[in-house]
Amino acid sequence: MSFVPRLYPDAAAWAAAPEKRLMLFGMSGLGKTHVSNMLRAHGDWFHYSIDYRIGTRYMGELIADEFKREAMKVPHLRELLLSDSIYIASNITFNNLTPLSTYLGKPGDPDRGGLALAEYLKRQEQHHAAERAALLDTPRFIDRAEDIYGYPHFICDSGGSICEVVDPEDPQDEIMTTLASSMLLVWIEGSEAHSDELVRRFDRAPKPMCYRASFTQTCWDDFLIENNVSDGDVDPNSFVRFAYRRAMAARQPAYAAMARNWGVTVTAEEVAAADTPAAFEALIGRALERG
Repeated sequence: MSFVPRLYPDAAAWAAAPEKRLMLFGMSGLGKTHVSNMLRAHGDWFHYSIDYRIGTRYMGELIADEFKREAMKVPHLRELLLSDSIYIASNITFNNLTPLSTYLGKPGDPDRGGLALAEYLKRQEQHHAAERAALLDTPRFIDRAEDIYGYPHFICDSGGSICEVVDPEDPQDEIMTTLASSMLLVWIEGSEAHSDELVRRFDRAPKPMCYRASFTQTCWDDFLIENNVSDGDVDPNSFVRFAYRRAMAARQPAYAAMARNWGVTVTAEEVAAADTPAAFEALIGRALERG
């Protein structure tokens, strides 16, 4: 039983609703952005990306300042910056969040592109604060989407780290109550096969992730011991691979609690098969009937 009444109590209510509002959550790579893009392309869905909001509204200045710090190390660019002859900004899009992940970085050996752990943890906390704010902005964007643009339907594409900034077991959690009262929360659950593929994909191209400070510190300490290295000798890519495997296991029960207490569940296989807006809307109806 959900902590709050679901926005659509059953499949019939969902089908009849003139305004459909959803939030997708789960591990990155299971279809959240793909589905959001598909619905937006249909023409009557507004797509609100939490990661995009973080990287523009809440961390855009931090990201641009980091670019400027790097540019100031190059004499010619330094001269142009100081004379206001060039403009430096990130070019974040819904499908390219590289400026945000690059800013978050990876801890480890600076000669291999790593950050000092203290700096890494500071940037992680900046992301947490930005993510909390972006999530709490969602109801306002629901209103804006309808009032300004006339979109009847709304899809919120959340980041994989949403479970790091909420307590799904707390019925008074501010973020969860805000989200669940405005949208139907939908977990895209991956199978073991999906988890294995996500790990293989991450191993091929490890990228920065955002975790709770306590999780990061524990992973860091364990990595140092298991690999018999000191802080400055850590290979940044090796560390983030190490942390990602642990995060996969840690996040699964958190996502499950979010779905159990606040929303519904669909599988990644079901999402992959729902290749039209109508098919996806039918899938949500079936998820509501499953409870």
